[in-house]
Amino acid sequence: MNLTALFPFFLLIFVLFTAAIIDIRFHRIPNWLTYPAILTGVTYHTATRGLEGLLFSVGGLCVGIGVLIIPYLTGGMGAGDAKLMGAVGGFLGPKGVFVAFLFTGILGGIYAIMLMALHGNLRETGKRYWAILKTFLLTQKFIYIPPSGREEKPRLCYGLPIALGTIISLAFYK
Repeated sequence: MNLTALFPFFLLIFVLFTAAIIDIRFHRIPNWLTYPAILTGVTYHTATRGLEGLLFSVGGLCVGIGVLIIPYLTGGMGAGDAKLMGAVGGFLGPKGVFVAFLFTGILGGIYAIMLMALHGNLRETGKRYWAILKTFLLTQKFIYIPPSGREEKPRLCYGLPIALGTIISLAFYK
C-alpha cells in the first residue's frame, strides 16, 4: 500500500486523537474538527473512486451518525460524539464504521464501569440493575428503578472510546 492510500487513515487517527484530547479537557467535540473531517473523508473517496466512492463515504457517514443518534436524542451523549462517529464513517464506509462502533461500544462499556468504580457508585448501580433484572424475570414486566440521590452520574467523555475503538478496528479489520 502506498503512502497516498494511507493518508486518509493517518488523517483519521490525527482527528480521533485530537477529538479525544479535546473531549477529555473540555467535555465536547467541536464542529471545527468534525465537519472538516467529514468533508475530507467524502471528498477523498469521491476523488479517488468517483460515484462509488461518494456512495461508500456517504453511506458510512449515515451509518456512523445512525448508530449514535438514539443515545444522543435520549441525552446519553453529545452531538459531537455522533458527528465524530459520522466522520469515522466518512473515511471507513458503512461496514468499517460499524466494526469501529462495535469496538467503541465494548471500550465505552469498560470505560463507564471504570468511571463508576472510581466514583464509588458501581456497587449501588449494580444492585439497582440486578433488582430491575430480577423483577423482569419474575414478573415479565420492565420496571425501571431510578438512581438514588447518592448515586452520582460520572461524566463520560465518549471521544476516547471512539478513538481507541476505531484504531483497534483498523488494526484488526483492514
